[in-house]
Amino acid sequence: MQINILNQQNSLFNKFVSEIRDTGIQTDPIRFRRNLERMGEIFAYEISKELQYEEKEITTPLGIAQENLPQNNVVMASILRAGLPLHQGLLNYFDRAENAFVSAYRKYTEDGDFDIHIEYISSPSLDDKVIILSDPMLASGGSMELAYKALLHRGTPKHVHMVAIIASQAGVDYIRNMFEGEDVTLWLGAVDAELNAKSYIVPGLGDAGDLAYGGKI
Repeated sequence: MQINILNQQNSLFNKFVSEIRDTGIQTDPIRFRRNLERMGEIFAYEISKELQYEEKEITTPLGIAQENLPQNNVVMASILRAGLPLHQGLLNYFDRAENAFVSAYRKYTEDGDFDIHIEYISSPSLDDKVIILSDPMLASGGSMELAYKALLHRGTPKHVHMVAIIASQAGVDYIRNMFEGEDVTLWLGAVDAELNAKSYIVPGLGDAGDLAYGGKI
């Protein structure tokens, strides 16, 4: 399993990560969503380097040009609701991709523990396709694992790219152990050391879904 962490190299991506973490900037939900979208575009550009390419002839007004174009059938898959802006950013670049959506939620018990449940899935056939599965936060890794397993009911993909903007080290370790040796690549924006007792990433950024779309009951 390959793991890529974008903020380990200096780029504009780091500026967007800093802004979605910043409590002063987080008060603007439009800017928060737009930053998630822009980071999705950067992830898409980096992932595109890993696809299979084939040379094609392109007719221009003055002749024929040779260009290498991606050949994979791509499916964009997102975990609702926080994943929507990130999904849109990825889709801006993979604009011919098919789309899949998974609804996952935490069901809490009286003592504060929780289980993750898959409530809904909408997906095309995934057989022999490249899947890009995205969720802004990779905390324990449970949601990503369950979403992946739910999607497998729709077919066997050629390769899976998992995308998260902020991850905990515990979540990274969990995904690495779960998918070691499989055709899975993990793309992360930043990795934080701590996962607290409520499975929130520290320092993290808070609840991405609430910051993007408002609080929930």
